[in-house]
Amino acid sequence: MSHHPPQVHGLSGNLTTPDWPALTLGEVQQVLALRPHCGLPASILWHSPRPLSAAALVQCAHGRLFIKRHHRRVRSARTLGEEHAFALHLRARGIPMPEILAEHAGGTVTVLGDWVYEVQAPIAGDDLYRDRLSWEPMIEPSHAHAAGAMLARLHQAAVNFDVPQRGTHVLVARSELIRAADPVAALAAQLPQRPTLADYLRDKDWPAQLRHAMSPWHARVQANLTDVPELWTHGDWHGSNLAWQLADDAPRIAAVFDFGLCARNFALFDLATAIERNAVAWLQRGDDRARPDIAHALIDGYRTQCPLSSAELELLAHLLPIVHVDFAVSEVEYYHAITGSRANADLAWFEFLQGHAAWFSSHAGRRMLDAIASAP
Repeated sequence: MSHHPPQVHGLSGNLTTPDWPALTLGEVQQVLALRPHCGLPASILWHSPRPLSAAALVQCAHGRLFIKRHHRRVRSARTLGEEHAFALHLRARGIPMPEILAEHAGGTVTVLGDWVYEVQAPIAGDDLYRDRLSWEPMIEPSHAHAAGAMLARLHQAAVNFDVPQRGTHVLVARSELIRAADPVAALAAQLPQRPTLADYLRDKDWPAQLRHAMSPWHARVQANLTDVPELWTHGDWHGSNLAWQLADDAPRIAAVFDFGLCARNFALFDLATAIERNAVAWLQRGDDRARPDIAHALIDGYRTQCPLSSAELELLAHLLPIVHVDFAVSEVEYYHAITGSRANADLAWFEFLQGHAAWFSSHAGRRMLDAIASAP
């Protein structure tokens, strides 16, 4: 195995030096000492290229395990426990996902100094999208169809998970700004509790920039969300967070994983996020990035489990250009306050938050929205 530090996915589609040190066998031994039923770790087989934490596949005496480490400023024991509670709820209701392995004392979260750990059984199925970036479209529409159907099943299983909102904004896909009558006022009200975000925004005309990014879509969305029921959502529905069984003629999802961005939102928020993640080639140069075939397949798959009215399809189209806004703001906060990267914070504020929204006003972007609103 190479002694060079493993690289991770960068924001521009490149490989880059990670913000977080790679997991070592020594710290894995400490984590698994609290889970003696797992056996002693023998080697680290693979380091994840995901950039926001450190994770690895580990060979242990009794099999392979997946271990993930967060800094406490990103996930505390409590906020990681929120993710686990939602995942365990879904698993108990038939959504296929890897088992979260508890310590011998019973808890699923391990804290060692500044680090917070979780341990999971290996996923079932083929990790087909393991090396693909979150902004790359799905390989083919049949995969999107299967993903849409599983997302609808997840929403059905989530209906009775009646738990309050996440206890953090950092790297969580929330929707308060989308749902607010005045997003600028809503974000201004949050800033006293998010002082490092306020520090980043201090030298910007952020109210005008946020308002410009969200119009004209926000008014059309917010007016139709008054009676939409809240629902816990996955928040990052991409092929790389799904495991696949491709032996049959039709692809099947064998496992759902990575609930790091989950939060209390609403069902169409998750479906719009799935389209944004999987049906627009954001890393491709030029304006013609749309994959309406993938968007239609996601919608068609979803509708095999949950019907969608023409009004809901129209709302989905209006939601798509701004579905990323709350998460983009959380990325700004993460990069500015925690990793100290002004360059990445600027990318999140200008290229992600504003640039993605602006693309939907292009000819290709509007064609994409029209295709979603009129999906057969």
